[in-house]
Amino acid sequence: MMFENWGATTREISRRLPGDELITTPAFSATRAITIEAPTTEVFPWIAQMGFGRAGWYSYDLIDNFGRKSATSVQPEWAVSSVGDVIPGGPISFVVTHIDAPRHLVLSLRGHKQTSRFKFTLAYALNDDGQNTRLISRVRSELRLPLGAPLLKSTLGPGDGVMLRRQLLGVKDRAESQHQ
Repeated sequence: MMFENWGATTREISRRLPGDELITTPAFSATRAITIEAPTTEVFPWIAQMGFGRAGWYSYDLIDNFGRKSATSVQPEWAVSSVGDVIPGGPISFVVTHIDAPRHLVLSLRGHKQTSRFKFTLAYALNDDGQNTRLISRVRSELRLPLGAPLLKSTLGPGDGVMLRRQLLGVKDRAESQHQ
């Protein structure tokens, strides 16, 4: 698929990230990455404040934020800081399952249980090389139904790839413009 591993290196794709243990045999897994010319301490706040009715998702606002423009500044009151914090996503919500600022943030669908038929996680890992941040995003999902894996790959994959690519570019634009 075109955006399944957009921007990610072979090493980043094969590397374990926080949250991978929540879905050990995903039907769909995609890793995307981007280099941002700002330190992780300046990038992480953009990730931590995402959500519907908050900063938005920095993607295509008409689609994922019901037309409301995503934030162009960091608002500390929107930031998640603890496991269990809830991030509104519009018709669905996410819950923070892992957080270690400014190194990583992992979200899963709110109310999802290990026994449910559909699982979904979204991880953000930030690596600092002293000047820049390498932001790695990983989506993992599982659908426990006959033909669940092909269904996820054909439906979730393309749309998710387009949206997450735009999201990473949106975070990059915002963090770099604030850093300079």
